[in-house]
Amino acid sequence: MAKKAGAKMVDIKFVDTFGTWQHFSLPVAELSEDSFSEGLGFDGSSIRGWKSIEASDMLAMPDPETAWIDPFMAVPTLSLTCTIAETGTREAYSRDPRGMAQKAEKYLVSTGIGDQAFFGPEAEFFVFDNVQFDSKSNGTFYSVDSDEGIWNTGKGAGCCCERTNLGYKIRHKEGYFPVAPQDTQQDIRTEMVLTMEQLGVKVEKQHHEVATAGQAEIDYRFSTLLTAADWMMIYKYVVKNTAKKHGKTATFMPKPLFGDNGSGMHTHQSIWKKGKPLFAGKGYGGLSETALYYAGGLLKHARTLCAFCSPTTNSYKRLVPGFEAPVNLAYSARNRSAAVRIPTYSESPKSKRLEYRPPDPSANPYLCFAAMLMAGLDGIQNKIDPGEPIDKNMYELPPEEHAKIPQILGSLEEAVQALEKDHDFLLKGDVFTEDFLEMWISNKRKEADAIRLRPHPYEFFMYFDV
Repeated sequence: MAKKAGAKMVDIKFVDTFGTWQHFSLPVAELSEDSFSEGLGFDGSSIRGWKSIEASDMLAMPDPETAWIDPFMAVPTLSLTCTIAETGTREAYSRDPRGMAQKAEKYLVSTGIGDQAFFGPEAEFFVFDNVQFDSKSNGTFYSVDSDEGIWNTGKGAGCCCERTNLGYKIRHKEGYFPVAPQDTQQDIRTEMVLTMEQLGVKVEKQHHEVATAGQAEIDYRFSTLLTAADWMMIYKYVVKNTAKKHGKTATFMPKPLFGDNGSGMHTHQSIWKKGKPLFAGKGYGGLSETALYYAGGLLKHARTLCAFCSPTTNSYKRLVPGFEAPVNLAYSARNRSAAVRIPTYSESPKSKRLEYRPPDPSANPYLCFAAMLMAGLDGIQNKIDPGEPIDKNMYELPPEEHAKIPQILGSLEEAVQALEKDHDFLLKGDVFTEDFLEMWISNKRKEADAIRLRPHPYEFFMYFDV
């Protein structure tokens, strides 16, 4: 591939603990067959949550299945995604998210339940025209702007440039699916889709999402856990760099706008064995007993899953009633007010799956998908009953009826506490380790404290004159 494309460089990419791609590059002549078996050395002490300085040498092990030519680099460059190994033993590093996803797939096989777990995430994002923010000891602010934003009045509308206001603005919660001229980003999204397909990601559709100001969704086809997570990293890379190419900026932050829908990452999932889907059956929603037990596992461990599926303080600005947020821990066919939804678009056994709706795109996909699989497998192994389905609109239930439905958590601190109390199911097969969980809990608690300890601008509005 490198020779055919005339590649001059090789870009070595790997994902850090919190879901950000890191990379370093080398001349193509430095890449050999030995690179795939011997690995490429780097300093692991500079990566968040990884090695201390006295044991910092690590190896990046390129996966040839992930090769593609990077469309955003001026010089033709071969891109390779890596898993991380210890020097000397070349054993998988226990804090490498991609390696943990591989261990989750191996654990599934070891259980005998199935041999493939398929995942299909639906990540949403915003494309803005201008973003500014700062935080100091004596002040803080943020400001976002978009040509599509309902608040945008054109000239002097909080942007660094003067624009004409043409009046076509998408009102709050009315972004699904107006055509142009309200939808101003069709061509940008199409360019993102074509670039993703060029890199091997099989895209199903793209569209504007519910919120104002350039909220979008691009859906790609389901694939195995590891490949679906690899594709999510490509997805984010393409979205962000295509936006930048057009002088815009993209964010996967779950709730950048007050008073409008946030960005989720509803995740479809199923288990197969010997080429046959295990979730199809004659039970509720056309599901098998296995699928219903899997749903039971997701619901039982939903609060723990928050620590990996909704892993930021901003995640809990999205997980509130009133904005199509999946806060109700119940399951239902078609019903988007339930945390676990059973899609009913097709009666084909191959299409039978569960959609888990609480995750958002701030999640590290390798950790998020692995944690959900482990919760679902625990449900199957322990035959966890998901209870009775709820086919009503849970957003509009009377208070006394709604109070009986368990709810998702309300803060990152609560998610960390849930993870501390309920994590044995994650330790099976050494997919997650106590060492990794201790590191994760420590870092997430620091994130929660960083917000908890700072005065909020709106507090001045409410309390300055007390």
